[in-house]
Amino acid sequence: MKPRAPIMFDRLDLLEWQLCHRMAGLSIHRPWLAALRLASKLGDWPAWVVLIALQPLLHGALGWVYLLQYSVTALIAIGVYRLLKTRLCRERPFITFDGSIVCTEPARDRYSFPSGHTMHAVMFCLLTASHSPWLLVLLLPLSLLIAISRVGLGLHYLSDVAAGALIGTAFAWASLQLAG
Repeated sequence: MKPRAPIMFDRLDLLEWQLCHRMAGLSIHRPWLAALRLASKLGDWPAWVVLIALQPLLHGALGWVYLLQYSVTALIAIGVYRLLKTRLCRERPFITFDGSIVCTEPARDRYSFPSGHTMHAVMFCLLTASHSPWLLVLLLPLSLLIAISRVGLGLHYLSDVAAGALIGTAFAWASLQLAG
C-alpha cells in the first residue's frame, strides 16, 4: 500500500501548481533547458565531491579537517533527507498534475519533499562561506541555478526547494558550531 502524503501537502500542491507550471513552461527554450539540466546534474553530486576533494589543496593541512567535516555533514544530511522524504511521501509535481507539468529530466524516485539538491547547495555554500568565501563567486550562482532547476525541470515544488534550503542551512550551522 502506497503511503499517503499529509493533507497540508494537498493544499500546498494546489497553491504552488500555477507557479510551478509557469516555471516548468520556460523549459521550452533550449538554452535555458540545457542550463537547468547541467545545473541539476552538477548538483546531484559532482560539484560537491569536487568541492570536498579540493579542501586539502585549498587549505593545506587544515583542508583535511574540512574534507572530513564536509563529508560527515553531507552523509548525515543525506540520512536525514532520505528519512524525511520516505516518511512524508509528497509526490513530484509532474506526478500529481499528470500531464499539466512536464518533467524534462528523469526523477530518481517519486517523492519531492524536501529538495536534496537544494539542501546540499545551500549547505555547501554556507560551509564554503566560512572557510573559502572567495569561492562564493562560483558557488552562489551555481546553487541558485540548482534550486531553480528543480522547479524548472518539473521535479519539485517551490516549498520543496525552500525546505531543502532551510535544512541545508541547519546542517551547515550545526556543522560549523560543532567544529567550533
